[in-house]
Amino acid sequence: MALETTSARAHVLSAEEIIALCRQYTLYDWMAQSAADPIAVDHAKGVYFFSTDGKRYIDFNSQLMSVNAGHGDRRIIDAIKRQAEQLPYANPFMAHEPRARLGQKLAELLPGDIDKVFFTLGGADANENAVKLARAVTGRQKVVSRYRSYHGGTGTAMAMTGDPRRWPNEQGTSSVVHVLDPYHGPQREVDTAEEALRYLEETIQLEGPQTIAAFFLETVTGTNGVLIPPDGYLQGVRELCDRYGILMVCDEIMSGFGRTGEWFAVDHWKVVPDMITMAKGLTSSYVPLGAVGMRPRVYEHFERNVFYGGLTYNSHPLACAAALGTIQAYEEDDMIGNARRMGEVMRRHHQELQRKHPCVGLTRSIGLFGILELVRNRKTMEPLAPFNGSSPEMQAIGKYLREHGLYTFVRWHTIMTNPPICINAAELAEGFAILDKALEIGDGAVSG
Repeated sequence: MALETTSARAHVLSAEEIIALCRQYTLYDWMAQSAADPIAVDHAKGVYFFSTDGKRYIDFNSQLMSVNAGHGDRRIIDAIKRQAEQLPYANPFMAHEPRARLGQKLAELLPGDIDKVFFTLGGADANENAVKLARAVTGRQKVVSRYRSYHGGTGTAMAMTGDPRRWPNEQGTSSVVHVLDPYHGPQREVDTAEEALRYLEETIQLEGPQTIAAFFLETVTGTNGVLIPPDGYLQGVRELCDRYGILMVCDEIMSGFGRTGEWFAVDHWKVVPDMITMAKGLTSSYVPLGAVGMRPRVYEHFERNVFYGGLTYNSHPLACAAALGTIQAYEEDDMIGNARRMGEVMRRHHQELQRKHPCVGLTRSIGLFGILELVRNRKTMEPLAPFNGSSPEMQAIGKYLREHGLYTFVRWHTIMTNPPICINAAELAEGFAILDKALEIGDGAVSG
């Protein structure tokens, strides 16, 4: 009798078995492992994903603010399948059609004269390579970034990160200098564009402009609060960088590819950075891919100078094909326009929640990039959880959302609203109805 195959012997794992094995044999991000409580995901379609035990969740965070085109889009899946059958891998010294077509397409979409890209595996190493490029081009070592920022979990990207995730990963002398950014919220009152630019110029002067290679900023800050720059700020940053010979680098890993209602967030302010980093929405996260887009003043340096960088999976054929399929989906369904239109609908939902619930102190959104800030008192703006911490109320809100089938990020005193940019008005209403009920928990903690 033929030996029984492994696949024949295998049984379908239950949700409990999947979770137990994942916890036993794999490490989860950004948490003590005893706190890991993952959802066992089986399949997904559109703005929904389904657990192994059959529960449906509306994905109000696009997983990691990245599945912009929605789940299960056949154009992306078919592009990956076709490429896998033809050429699943070629080393980065080769040329192949998906690399050629994607480079050309991005040159059409990227702002201004940004018309060359270096492909990476994801966002963190896009930022790592942007730093490497900036230092090589300018001959300077220092990098300036902002405190309310996240640029990735690898060495220099983590050093540039300003938020508390940097603290346990400090590397000592990283040549990164942090500066305050425009912010209006419970931790600090209004910073105008003029004030923030004065802080930035003072920092440049104190550090020595001749020592600074680049200023890195998230065009719209993501996990640190969906912070939308005031009018004049990005234009002022561009002018300062030009004045002092510093490269302006915009991290659009989260805000790019339609999230804000434009292809790239900088398009709202008609500013062209020297470099722009991207990932997430580039492939809608169907497979990993990042990129650094650069202007001629950057890449022309390497016509006669060696670029000392490289990645085994640079320009991976499957990833480039996935990106082409993703951009096709964005264009055919006018998802960037949809993000703009549904962004107005989402803004009205935010306003209604703020009107109805005293725990909603502030709301911010641009396109389908949104956040609610919860407070204990609107007069004092005391947040519902402390900086870099949580509270029983925020934990209860997070638990309610999960139990009622809404997945999103609940971080510190905030709730994020970042659904796939293919979402429609009825699906938005469904998600906000669940949020509406959850916020009653927060209302119970409001005083005054």
